[in-house]
Amino acid sequence: QVQLVESGGGLVQAGGSLRLSCAASGRIFSINTMGWYRQAPGKQRELVAAITSSGATTYADSMKGRFIISRDNAKNMVYLQMNSLEAEDTGVYYCNAPRLKSTAWGAGRDYWGQGTQVTVSS
Repeated sequence: QVQLVESGGGLVQAGGSLRLSCAASGRIFSINTMGWYRQAPGKQRELVAAITSSGATTYADSMKGRFIISRDNAKNMVYLQMNSLEAEDTGVYYCNAPRLKSTAWGAGRDYWGQGTQVTVSS
């Protein structure tokens, strides 16, 4: 079985920084895109940032210039460096691998982590 496990969340003051990590484990053949989503209280889950296996990145507009996504393909890990945090960044952050392949065949499956809470106090 494949698991995505996030870590690094916590409580931080506005203006501070946090670094989230996500480790993918289990039967993994390849992971194309890995990404971070967040869900604020009472809101829908939204994309924060995504990165392909070749390093191409995508960011939500509100995160550009403050957040940096990176990954270590050899370790099947993805990171999110969050700087200049604002109260509006509070939420549960989820790691996602939308087309993780456990074998060389097929299109892969969509996997999610259990989420890690980030709380930014103003």
